[in-house]
Amino acid sequence: MAHDHQKDGTPPAGVSRRGFLTSVGSGAIGVAAVAGLSPAAPAEAAAPATLPAGDTSPVTFTVNGRLQKVLVEPRWSLLYVLRDGLGLSGTKVGCERGECGACTVLVDGKARYACMMLAVEADGHEITTVEGLMRGEDLGPVQQAFAEEDAFQCGYCTPGQVMAAEGLLRVNASPTLDEIRQGMAGNICRCGAYAHIFKAVDKAAAFKREGR
Repeated sequence: MAHDHQKDGTPPAGVSRRGFLTSVGSGAIGVAAVAGLSPAAPAEAAAPATLPAGDTSPVTFTVNGRLQKVLVEPRWSLLYVLRDGLGLSGTKVGCERGECGACTVLVDGKARYACMMLAVEADGHEITTVEGLMRGEDLGPVQQAFAEEDAFQCGYCTPGQVMAAEGLLRVNASPTLDEIRQGMAGNICRCGAYAHIFKAVDKAAAFKREGR
């Protein structure tokens, strides 16, 4: 998605949604180079640092305005902790490889794939899920716009679409149609409701400008 980078083109802090696998691979190569290892080096030459299965680490972050302190395994994704640990099922499980956008949340106000971020990386950060856009029992402006424009069919991708739109509008209050298309490009709607989605984002922008 376009909002994976700052306006000046530089990547944001933390792991980008599509660069996760690349960074992991290059990081492993860098460690091997520093240690002077080769593929043929005996295992005892550099025993890798490992954690016993099931070991957990404390993580503290803010989710939808509420401070959360949880114990997580280093391998757990933010998606898993949000859904299975905190019960925030609005964040959907989709491809789990950073392609579909169903799990999109905001991290410090910027859209991220929750499946591509480890929970330990969220330590100290502010997370917003689709539940966090509600105003008590009322829909937030982006949610309301999606409802009014029928910007969904099956609805499975809708929470991620809403969060992507929210992230876009936080950095661009009056996006053009092309900017909306670019900003929503990282979210797949298998039902093909894109025309309605784009109209919904445009309406949500108007709602926000009106202070709704």
